[in-house]
Amino acid sequence: MSESKQVTSLVWFRHDLRIADNPALTKACDQKRGVIAVYIQCQSWVEKHQIAPMQLDFIRRHLVLLRQLLLEKNIPLKVYSVKKSVEIPRLLVKIASEYQSDHLFFNAEYPIDELERDLDVNRQLSTKSIQVKRCHDRVIIPPGMILNGQGEPYKVFTAFKNKWLQTIMPLTSTGQAMQPLPVPKKLSALPLEPDTEETIHGLFKKTELKDSSYWPVGEKFAHKKLNQFIENDITDYKNNRDFPAIDGTSTLSPYFALGVISPRQAIHQVLEFTQGEWNEKNTGASCWISEIIWREFYQHVVVNFPHVCKRQPMQAYTEAFPWQSNKQLFSAWCEAKTGIPIIDAAMRQLLTTGWMHNRLRMIVAMFLTKNCQIDWRLGEAFFMQHLIDGDFSANNGGWQWSASTGTDAAPYFRIFNPISQSEKFDSNGHFIRNWIPELAHLSAKEIHMPKDVKDYPKPVVDLGESRKSTIALFSAIQSFKGEQLR
Repeated sequence: MSESKQVTSLVWFRHDLRIADNPALTKACDQKRGVIAVYIQCQSWVEKHQIAPMQLDFIRRHLVLLRQLLLEKNIPLKVYSVKKSVEIPRLLVKIASEYQSDHLFFNAEYPIDELERDLDVNRQLSTKSIQVKRCHDRVIIPPGMILNGQGEPYKVFTAFKNKWLQTIMPLTSTGQAMQPLPVPKKLSALPLEPDTEETIHGLFKKTELKDSSYWPVGEKFAHKKLNQFIENDITDYKNNRDFPAIDGTSTLSPYFALGVISPRQAIHQVLEFTQGEWNEKNTGASCWISEIIWREFYQHVVVNFPHVCKRQPMQAYTEAFPWQSNKQLFSAWCEAKTGIPIIDAAMRQLLTTGWMHNRLRMIVAMFLTKNCQIDWRLGEAFFMQHLIDGDFSANNGGWQWSASTGTDAAPYFRIFNPISQSEKFDSNGHFIRNWIPELAHLSAKEIHMPKDVKDYPKPVVDLGESRKSTIALFSAIQSFKGEQLR
């Protein structure tokens, strides 16, 4: 027997752990009836998609806060766990039956596994006369709506960005595109208690969690962080963003990854600061908006080119590259023992905080793929296993860019020299000293390529020779261009 006698709607939360500018939640509340929030933890999903323990802990802490925010709106949060993802549709049917729900709302997720899961949910709920409403919140323009003159999806970011701006900019002048949705109004109370905080903690008991308290939780904090960045740092963002020792980036990626803040909210706040100007008055702001569009681009890529979700390169011919399976070399990279200070410092930052500066992500990824010739998929997986801001689309896109296998990838002959990158972007060695104290005594000149330092390893590869080898190997497979993966 249902605890609630009235017809209700369900809102299924996933990577959208906020109550403001949440299309699924807003549409459910607009029905002016009882709303029940649902969160489902799936153990096989965690394992298959290699969700980092630190991100799981971040989700756990956000759910505790979300529970209270929803309760203030008289929306109870009910949490569940399943072992396998195929159980999710049946569970949602059961929940809908228990609470007399005839609508299910959720915000879209775009990688192929998520899409197939949601299609299965739609099929099974539809057979029970439960309407499924799929909304968009991870992107401002949904996939399929940004196409070139031939009606095809873009493979190059700059062209995508230009079309994106041509589509959005006219709408912002009329107030149609960037106005975030408000927090829903308080609903009438349901005779249903939310699950307890202890129940939420219990969802993650079987998972080895890593403390994410370095990152505070909540929409309020994320917006405070964004406002501080806009007020203090965004104007100089273009000049400072590549220097890891400078606090010149927003560090909001963990909050974007969980949907604690939306891209529409972020761009709206930036445009308020620039008085509606996209490009002219503040190059730092336009540069930061460009990074948001990069995230959107990669969300479109996984829909338009779903083979990238299947451990396949965007550019099929690169599958012929003879990646090495050198476990010792890969372990040295994973354990921050490469003997290249900027690489090891970056990896220590990741292992400690769950986050890595974006310039360093490119440097360490290119070092692994181009100097060590290790398969980019191993690096991609390692990042997902450790990143608090792990997002499949962005992570896959970044790794394929660095490995020269992806859409809009770096040309194969462009290989960052980590020493020169270190000298350029950490010239005084401040970042290296912070993360590798055993090198702190070295001068600014010595620290980028130390010689015979006690307790610090020698370089695991010859940078010059490995660069030549990689260019030769990529050059040799150019004849495979145009072939399609089967």
